[in-house]
Amino acid sequence: MGTGPFAGQPGGSFNFTLDDAPPHRIFFESYPRRLRATIGGHTVLDSVRGRLLHETGLPAVPYVPLEDIDAAVLEPSDTSTHCPFKGDASYRSIRVGDRLVEDAVWIYAEPLEAAPWLRDLGALAWGKADEWWLEDERVFGHLRDPYHRVDVFESSRPVRVRAGGRVVAESRRPKLLYETSLPVRVYLPRADVAPDVLVPSEKRSVCPYKGEASYWSIEVDGQRLGDAAWSYETPLPEAMKAQGHVSFLGDGVEVEVEDR
Repeated sequence: MGTGPFAGQPGGSFNFTLDDAPPHRIFFESYPRRLRATIGGHTVLDSVRGRLLHETGLPAVPYVPLEDIDAAVLEPSDTSTHCPFKGDASYRSIRVGDRLVEDAVWIYAEPLEAAPWLRDLGALAWGKADEWWLEDERVFGHLRDPYHRVDVFESSRPVRVRAGGRVVAESRRPKLLYETSLPVRVYLPRADVAPDVLVPSEKRSVCPYKGEASYWSIEVDGQRLGDAAWSYETPLPEAMKAQGHVSFLGDGVEVEVEDR
């Protein structure tokens, strides 16, 4: 993903060439953490023998030995798909009580020669499970990529935020959040935002690296810019330093950060 060294378009420079490397790359590694998934309160997957498949431009996907998926809840499916990089996948549905989750698990029974490690493993579609657990902590959003980082730094660089051409926030005490493959985001103390410009929104989003975000619209001079500001009120540990601070992004919003 992003611009890392094995991404489709790496952002840096090498002392060698990737001319002979395939443009679509797959990296498969051990993932020994205990991973569990539940549907209808029933544990359908429980494994400490997982493998993590990284694929160009796609989120990492966990695969586990087939015996670590509860065979008692699996039902045949007529669905099949073809991946030019991995081979033909067959599917299984999951039935828990009266509930049927169609095409929840896929298997590469005869993977391509380029992906032999997929044999005897299965993957449960992330969105098909009700809950995912990593060890004894629930995972929200999607599985974390172990190579994805979030770093928050205190700064004294002057920041000015304009919305609809009007200055709505100014600060000399921003928090700068650096996240793998994403532009730097500026988070400002709420006290440095002009009063009465933030209107609470019902929108929420979940980031597996930062937590649940609450949103505001910006209202200036009778104009409303929807969901143009957000904050993490109870962030995950990686983003704790940005707790309660506000970040801005959207059409009509400009965030100016001075170089020094």
